[in-house]
Amino acid sequence: MPHEPKPGPPGDSPGPGAHAERDPSARFRRSDTSRLEAISDGVFAVALTLLVLELNDPPHHDGGLPRALLHQWPAYVGYVASFSYVGVIWLNHHQAFARIRSVDRALSGWNLALVGITSALAFPTSVVSETLSESVTGRDARTAVALYAFVAALMCTAWLVLYRFLLGRPALMEPHVEPGYLRHGVTRSAVGVVAYVLAGLLGVFVTPLFALGVFVVLPVFYFLTTEGMPKRGATG
Repeated sequence: MPHEPKPGPPGDSPGPGAHAERDPSARFRRSDTSRLEAISDGVFAVALTLLVLELNDPPHHDGGLPRALLHQWPAYVGYVASFSYVGVIWLNHHQAFARIRSVDRALSGWNLALVGITSALAFPTSVVSETLSESVTGRDARTAVALYAFVAALMCTAWLVLYRFLLGRPALMEPHVEPGYLRHGVTRSAVGVVAYVLAGLLGVFVTPLFALGVFVVLPVFYFLTTEGMPKRGATG
């Protein structure tokens, strides 16, 4: 579905040959969010598609398909965890850019970093699925969940940087954004960094099953807080 361009701040979109002739770099300063949202949605769609490719018909002998399907349960857990994670990332991205009025070069760069990490999530998902199918508690399984936790924590770090960047660029935001939205975004991102790091440590030093539990549950937290952290004592 095509994105409707948002009106930029006055003077941000000069007509051909007018303001651009006076300052050739002006066209790089601000633009609406439509192109950035379009490429981001495309990356999210590809990332979600790559995840489902990890669900394969497992090798089995005649009559052994039920057992083989059960044996690859880590692939199902990895798919649920990663699909829900990428899905919530897309939802949060949509909510964030509904509040962003225009983008500059720096914001475009941070957004590319964000979607780049998102597209890489299929790699640790595949490693976790393959490794845990062989052994749930072995050394390789611990390494696999640590890898997934690292990439997921990196994703939260990208969000943390993005929200903090926007806090310092109020001119890029819509005029009536909720006062606490960006601060809540920073808090939610920091919670994710800490949670995924702890999950990786638990997976390495205790059991990978603890890490898997965090990988499945944490996207639920992000879904429930898409509009921001709940306010204590809020009446409406």
